[in-house]
Amino acid sequence: MPLAPARPKLLLFDVNETLLDLGKLQAAINQEFRSEFAFKQWFGLLLHYSLVDTVASNYHAFGQIGDAALDMLAQALGQSARPASRKKELLALITELPPHSDVVPGLTALQRAGFRMATLTNSPDAALQQQMAYAGLTGFFEQLVSIDSLKRYKPHPDTYRATCERLRVAPAETLLVAAHGWDTAGAQLAGLQAAFLARPGQSLYSLAPAPTFTAPNLEALARQLIG
Repeated sequence: MPLAPARPKLLLFDVNETLLDLGKLQAAINQEFRSEFAFKQWFGLLLHYSLVDTVASNYHAFGQIGDAALDMLAQALGQSARPASRKKELLALITELPPHSDVVPGLTALQRAGFRMATLTNSPDAALQQQMAYAGLTGFFEQLVSIDSLKRYKPHPDTYRATCERLRVAPAETLLVAAHGWDTAGAQLAGLQAAFLARPGQSLYSLAPAPTFTAPNLEALARQLIG
Protein backbone atom coordinates (compact mmCIF):
# COMPACT_ATOMS: atom_id res chain seq x y z
CA MET A 1 0.00 0.00 0.00
CA PRO A 2 1.54 3.36 -1.05
CA LEU A 3 2.52 5.78 1.71
CA ALA A 4 0.43 8.90 2.16
CA PRO A 5 2.25 12.06 1.01
CA ALA A 6 3.96 14.08 3.72
CA ARG A 7 1.94 17.04 4.94
CA PRO A 8 3.36 20.03 3.06
CA LYS A 9 4.98 22.82 5.05
CA LEU A 10 4.33 25.40 2.33
CA LEU A 11 1.51 25.87 -0.19
CA LEU A 12 2.36 27.75 -3.40
CA PHE A 13 -0.60 29.01 -5.40
CA ASP A 14 -0.82 29.78 -9.08
CA VAL A 15 -3.00 32.88 -9.52
CA ASN A 16 -4.64 33.23 -12.96
CA GLU A 17 -7.53 30.75 -13.34
CA THR A 18 -6.49 28.93 -10.14
CA LEU A 19 -7.45 31.68 -7.67
CA LEU A 20 -8.93 34.32 -9.96
CA ASP A 21 -11.93 33.94 -12.26
CA LEU A 22 -10.90 35.12 -15.74
CA GLY A 23 -14.51 35.26 -16.95
CA LYS A 24 -14.56 39.07 -17.19
CA LEU A 25 -11.43 39.11 -19.35
CA GLN A 26 -12.70 36.18 -21.40
CA ALA A 27 -15.98 37.91 -22.19
CA ALA A 28 -14.21 41.14 -23.18
CA ILE A 29 -11.76 39.45 -25.56
CA ASN A 30 -14.44 37.22 -27.11
CA GLN A 31 -16.63 40.26 -27.70
CA GLU A 32 -13.75 42.34 -29.06
CA PHE A 33 -12.79 39.69 -31.61
CA ARG A 34 -16.34 38.44 -32.25
CA SER A 35 -15.45 34.82 -31.52
CA GLU A 36 -16.40 32.55 -28.64
CA PHE A 37 -12.95 30.95 -28.90
CA ALA A 38 -10.88 34.16 -29.05
CA PHE A 39 -9.93 34.20 -25.37
CA LYS A 40 -8.86 30.58 -25.35
CA GLN A 41 -6.76 31.15 -28.45
CA TRP A 42 -5.20 34.32 -27.02
CA PHE A 43 -4.39 32.74 -23.66
CA GLY A 44 -2.82 29.77 -25.44
CA LEU A 45 -0.61 32.16 -27.44
CA LEU A 46 0.35 33.99 -24.24
CA LEU A 47 1.47 30.78 -22.54
CA HIS A 48 3.13 29.42 -25.68
CA TYR A 49 5.29 32.46 -26.30
CA SER A 50 6.21 32.87 -22.64
CA LEU A 51 7.70 29.38 -22.99
CA VAL A 52 9.39 30.35 -26.26
CA ASP A 53 11.10 33.23 -24.44
CA THR A 54 12.20 30.96 -21.60
CA VAL A 55 13.54 28.17 -23.82
CA ALA A 56 15.36 30.72 -25.98
CA SER A 57 16.89 32.46 -22.91
CA ASN A 58 14.95 35.62 -23.68
CA TYR A 59 12.53 37.59 -21.51
CA HIS A 60 9.60 39.94 -21.99
CA ALA A 61 7.11 40.82 -19.26
CA PHE A 62 3.87 38.82 -19.32
CA GLY A 63 1.93 41.94 -20.32
CA GLN A 64 4.22 42.54 -23.30
CA ILE A 65 3.67 38.98 -24.48
CA GLY A 66 -0.07 39.42 -23.92
CA ASP A 67 -0.01 42.53 -26.10
CA ALA A 68 1.86 40.71 -28.87
CA ALA A 69 -0.55 37.78 -28.56
CA LEU A 70 -3.48 40.14 -29.21
CA ASP A 71 -1.80 41.18 -32.48
CA MET A 72 -1.21 37.53 -33.39
CA LEU A 73 -4.82 36.69 -32.55
CA ALA A 74 -6.10 39.46 -34.81
CA GLN A 75 -3.89 38.23 -37.63
CA ALA A 76 -5.00 34.61 -37.16
CA LEU A 77 -8.65 35.68 -37.29
CA GLY A 78 -8.10 37.83 -40.39
CA GLN A 79 -8.83 41.04 -38.49
CA SER A 80 -6.98 44.31 -38.17
CA ALA A 81 -4.63 44.84 -35.23
CA ARG A 82 -6.19 46.80 -32.38
CA PRO A 83 -4.79 50.22 -31.41
CA ALA A 84 -2.32 50.25 -28.55
CA SER A 85 -4.83 52.09 -26.34
CA ARG A 86 -7.49 49.41 -26.86
CA LYS A 87 -5.05 46.59 -26.15
CA LYS A 88 -4.02 48.36 -22.95
CA GLU A 89 -7.69 48.55 -21.87
CA LEU A 90 -8.21 44.85 -22.50
CA LEU A 91 -5.03 43.77 -20.75
CA ALA A 92 -5.78 45.96 -17.73
CA LEU A 93 -8.77 43.74 -16.96
CA ILE A 94 -6.40 41.06 -15.66
CA THR A 95 -5.86 43.26 -12.58
CA GLU A 96 -9.63 43.56 -11.96
CA LEU A 97 -10.71 39.95 -11.51
CA PRO A 98 -12.71 38.42 -8.66
CA PRO A 99 -11.69 35.22 -6.90
CA HIS A 100 -13.56 32.03 -7.67
CA SER A 101 -16.34 31.47 -5.13
CA ASP A 102 -14.49 28.60 -3.44
CA VAL A 103 -11.23 30.52 -2.96
CA VAL A 104 -11.89 32.64 0.14
CA PRO A 105 -13.49 29.76 2.08
CA GLY A 106 -10.67 27.43 1.02
CA LEU A 107 -7.89 29.86 1.90
CA THR A 108 -9.57 30.70 5.20
CA ALA A 109 -9.70 27.02 6.20
CA LEU A 110 -6.06 26.49 5.22
CA GLN A 111 -4.94 29.61 7.06
CA ARG A 112 -6.78 28.56 10.21
CA ALA A 113 -5.14 25.13 9.94
CA GLY A 114 -1.73 26.81 10.10
CA PHE A 115 -0.46 26.34 6.56
CA ARG A 116 2.16 28.73 5.23
CA MET A 117 0.94 30.13 1.90
CA ALA A 118 2.51 32.13 -0.93
CA THR A 119 1.80 32.76 -4.60
CA LEU A 120 3.91 31.75 -7.57
CA THR A 121 2.67 33.33 -10.77
CA ASN A 122 3.82 34.33 -14.24
CA SER A 123 2.20 37.75 -13.73
CA PRO A 124 4.76 40.52 -13.08
CA ASP A 125 5.17 41.89 -9.57
CA ALA A 126 3.19 45.11 -10.06
CA ALA A 127 0.25 43.34 -11.69
CA LEU A 128 0.29 40.64 -9.00
CA GLN A 129 0.05 43.22 -6.23
CA GLN A 130 -2.93 44.85 -8.01
CA GLN A 131 -4.61 41.50 -8.64
CA MET A 132 -4.43 40.36 -5.05
CA ALA A 133 -5.52 43.73 -3.67
CA TYR A 134 -8.51 43.92 -6.02
CA ALA A 135 -9.56 40.35 -5.17
CA GLY A 136 -9.09 40.93 -1.44
CA LEU A 137 -6.66 38.01 -1.09
CA THR A 138 -3.41 39.71 -0.04
CA GLY A 139 -3.82 38.94 3.66
CA PHE A 140 -3.81 35.18 3.13
CA PHE A 141 -0.24 35.05 1.85
CA GLU A 142 3.08 35.61 3.59
CA GLN A 143 4.67 36.54 0.26
CA LEU A 144 3.37 37.38 -3.21
CA VAL A 145 5.98 35.78 -5.44
CA SER A 146 6.25 36.34 -9.21
CA ILE A 147 8.70 34.86 -11.70
CA ASP A 148 9.65 38.45 -12.58
CA SER A 149 12.93 38.57 -10.66
CA LEU A 150 14.08 35.21 -12.05
CA LYS A 151 12.90 35.98 -15.59
CA ARG A 152 12.06 32.36 -16.37
CA TYR A 153 8.42 31.46 -16.80
CA LYS A 154 6.78 28.45 -15.23
CA PRO A 155 7.11 25.52 -15.79
CA HIS A 156 10.90 25.99 -15.89
CA PRO A 157 12.20 24.05 -12.87
CA ASP A 158 14.22 27.03 -11.63
CA THR A 159 11.02 28.98 -10.91
CA TYR A 160 9.77 26.38 -8.44
CA ARG A 161 13.13 25.57 -6.84
CA ALA A 162 14.17 29.21 -6.44
CA THR A 163 10.85 30.00 -4.73
CA CYS A 164 11.30 27.08 -2.31
CA GLU A 165 14.80 28.33 -1.55
CA ARG A 166 13.57 31.89 -1.04
CA LEU A 167 10.94 30.68 1.44
CA ARG A 168 13.37 28.19 3.04
CA VAL A 169 11.32 25.07 2.48
CA ALA A 170 12.53 21.92 0.71
CA PRO A 171 10.80 21.20 -2.63
CA ALA A 172 9.53 17.84 -1.34
CA GLU A 173 7.79 19.67 1.52
CA THR A 174 6.16 22.22 -0.80
CA LEU A 175 2.82 21.80 -2.58
CA LEU A 176 2.07 23.73 -5.78
CA VAL A 177 -1.68 24.33 -6.23
CA ALA A 178 -2.77 25.02 -9.81
CA ALA A 179 -5.63 24.58 -12.26
CA HIS A 180 -3.22 23.83 -15.12
CA GLY A 181 -1.79 20.43 -15.95
CA TRP A 182 1.38 21.98 -17.35
CA ASP A 183 1.98 23.77 -14.03
CA THR A 184 1.44 20.73 -11.80
CA ALA A 185 3.64 18.70 -14.16
CA GLY A 186 6.42 21.29 -13.98
CA ALA A 187 6.26 21.43 -10.19
CA GLN A 188 6.45 17.67 -9.78
CA LEU A 189 9.33 17.34 -12.23
CA ALA A 190 11.12 19.98 -10.13
CA GLY A 191 10.65 17.83 -7.02
CA LEU A 192 7.58 19.45 -5.47
CA GLN A 193 4.25 17.94 -4.57
CA ALA A 194 1.33 19.20 -6.68
CA ALA A 195 -2.42 19.64 -6.34
CA PHE A 196 -4.58 19.96 -9.46
CA LEU A 197 -7.82 21.94 -9.19
CA ALA A 198 -10.04 20.48 -11.90
CA ARG A 199 -11.76 23.70 -12.91
CA PRO A 200 -14.07 23.53 -15.95
CA GLY A 201 -12.15 23.23 -19.21
CA GLN A 202 -8.85 22.24 -17.56
CA SER A 203 -7.11 18.90 -17.94
CA LEU A 204 -4.01 17.07 -16.79
CA TYR A 205 -1.01 16.23 -18.96
CA SER A 206 -1.25 12.45 -19.22
CA LEU A 207 2.50 11.96 -19.83
CA ALA A 208 3.42 13.63 -16.52
CA PRO A 209 3.27 12.08 -13.04
CA ALA A 210 -0.19 12.02 -11.48
CA PRO A 211 -0.71 14.94 -9.08
CA THR A 212 -0.28 14.32 -5.37
CA PHE A 213 -3.82 15.63 -4.87
CA THR A 214 -6.76 16.29 -7.20
CA ALA A 215 -9.86 18.22 -6.22
CA PRO A 216 -12.74 20.00 -7.99
CA ASN A 217 -12.10 23.24 -6.07
CA LEU A 218 -10.08 24.79 -3.27
CA GLU A 219 -12.58 24.03 -0.52
CA ALA A 220 -12.40 20.33 -1.39
CA LEU A 221 -8.61 20.43 -1.49
CA ALA A 222 -8.53 22.13 1.92
CA ARG A 223 -10.58 19.27 3.36
CA GLN A 224 -8.11 16.75 1.94
CA LEU A 225 -5.12 18.60 3.36
CA ILE A 226 -6.58 19.29 6.78
CA GLY A 227 -8.02 15.79 7.18
